[in-house]
Amino acid sequence: MKIPITEQIIIKFMTVVFPESFFQTFFVEILLQSWNRTIPALIVLFVGFLCLASLCSNYLIINFTFICMKHDFSDGYIEHNGTIQSKYDYSTSEKKWILWSVAAGTIIGTIPLNTLYVKFGARNPFMIAGLASCASTALIPWSAKINFFMLILLRFIQGFAYSADFAAIGLMTVRWAPLSETATFLAVLTCFNGIASTITNFGTGLICESSLGWKWSYYLHAIAGLVLFALWFLVYIDHPQETKRVSDQELQKIQKNKSEAHLSKKCDVPYMKLVTSPIILCVWANAFFDLTAAIMFSTYVPVYLHEVLKFGITETGFYASLILGLSLPVRFVFALVSDKLKFISETAKIRIFNTVSVGVSGLFFASIGYVSKKLLFNMKIAEPIRFIPMEQRGWSLFCSIMTMCCIGVNSGGFYKSGVLHSRQFAHVVITAIQWMKCLALFVAPALVSVFVSEESNRLQWIWVFLVLGGCMIAINIISLFILTDQPAKWTETEEINEKL
Repeated sequence: MKIPITEQIIIKFMTVVFPESFFQTFFVEILLQSWNRTIPALIVLFVGFLCLASLCSNYLIINFTFICMKHDFSDGYIEHNGTIQSKYDYSTSEKKWILWSVAAGTIIGTIPLNTLYVKFGARNPFMIAGLASCASTALIPWSAKINFFMLILLRFIQGFAYSADFAAIGLMTVRWAPLSETATFLAVLTCFNGIASTITNFGTGLICESSLGWKWSYYLHAIAGLVLFALWFLVYIDHPQETKRVSDQELQKIQKNKSEAHLSKKCDVPYMKLVTSPIILCVWANAFFDLTAAIMFSTYVPVYLHEVLKFGITETGFYASLILGLSLPVRFVFALVSDKLKFISETAKIRIFNTVSVGVSGLFFASIGYVSKKLLFNMKIAEPIRFIPMEQRGWSLFCSIMTMCCIGVNSGGFYKSGVLHSRQFAHVVITAIQWMKCLALFVAPALVSVFVSEESNRLQWIWVFLVLGGCMIAINIISLFILTDQPAKWTETEEINEKL
């Protein structure tokens, strides 16, 4: 079988990136033997996922390099008392603005980028966002040296580019995923944050400790991103029916049980119906608290492990990657369970999975910051609450791991409910989740700034975990009576043709 030039490039790339690995063998064998069955969709899924992870990694790098940068005295200065101060040792207030600049860029970028997606599809807008992210990432070390406000500007650009991610997830799912594999598609595409955090934390930890130094973490991430978005431009097509790569058999599988309205290339989006739907509002509320917890981990877990639990830099990188990485197999396994389990109704599965993802994870999240009763007694905090002693910090790691593992089940919960209820408008629903993520990017640092004035003070962190964990449990209880899998009436053709 003759393989098109684009696919030859992909095989060559996979050979370089995964030499003599099981994944390379598995990928290439399937590509050669089953090209006209399922591979085009798998390639779109795989390359799209890597690009999503790249956008996320680019803005996450600084969360770990905060630890390394403050020990870099190459551009230091001498204070009045004669001590040398690192130029890169940022105060808590400066760190807050560095983090919030990404959130501001994401909020401002969501609407214009979503408009571009609706008008032009995902291929070109997503690639342009990726190139902007890579360029700004490569310039971060320079800006940190030159001017703090230039650093804030580049972080804003990273955030603006990052706002392209959820609309891309929505369009890839709507256009390429069969309805029977919705949870699996969502599980793969939405796990980019965990993969990005795992690779970035572990890789940056090694680079910081090596002779290369922290700056090379930014350069290497930028180079990898350029390669990935070049692949995206070669591989992605907005409509499967417009390419000969997709066989009739696979196209039939992708379009099975989708209405004519769902498959329509152009239809008016019923925005008012979406924003007033109790089910969609419930999906967004769950997404907000779920994503706030996930962002709290990706942003602050290196700081918490190093400053509070007193792990070394290399250990911090390893454990941060472990916490964020162990949720990935859980995500994939339970996504398949959600799609393949047939003896339970779809609505029941959605509510069960959402309970694990939001409710149970909230319970574990609230348990992370526990400290000894003796310390609580000295601080005049209620005796009935039992806390994990400092010397048993492994229990804090366990609660952290379980929180992320439970969050990993969300593709079968509120995500699936949102996609199945809104059908062809799922990309709008998932884009709106980006707004929830924007709010989460503000709320997570704000919550920390309210309760935590000293990063090494474990007692101050307790309230961060308790407040957010309690909110997650509360919204999950409400969701038990609302979430469903049934398509909304406004997804039908008659509703679409109305002028809303």
